[in-house]
Amino acid sequence: MTAETETPQSTGSCCSPTGSCHDGAADVRSGQADTVTTVYQVKGMTCGHCEGAVSEEISEIPGVTSVTAVAATGLVTVVSKAPPAEDAVRAAVDEAGYELLGPAA
Repeated sequence: MTAETETPQSTGSCCSPTGSCHDGAADVRSGQADTVTTVYQVKGMTCGHCEGAVSEEISEIPGVTSVTAVAATGLVTVVSKAPPAEDAVRAAVDEAGYELLGPAA
């Protein structure tokens, strides 16, 4: 899989008292047609570092072409060639240190 990962650069402490350390959501993209978009709810993300960690782990799942994590909402949008197996997403989120609550309602 060829994907470009933008890793936020940190200065000082990862998480500030406001829970923010970077601008915007972490984003991993690759231009692919005929994709499926799945949105998950993830518990525990508080900043850009968290978004980057979750995005990086999920982007390693075979078939995933794009991941966008937003700490403010806890939502992680995954674009893939086919719906990813939830156990693979759960394992990736767990590896990043967070909890997958399941597909967003």
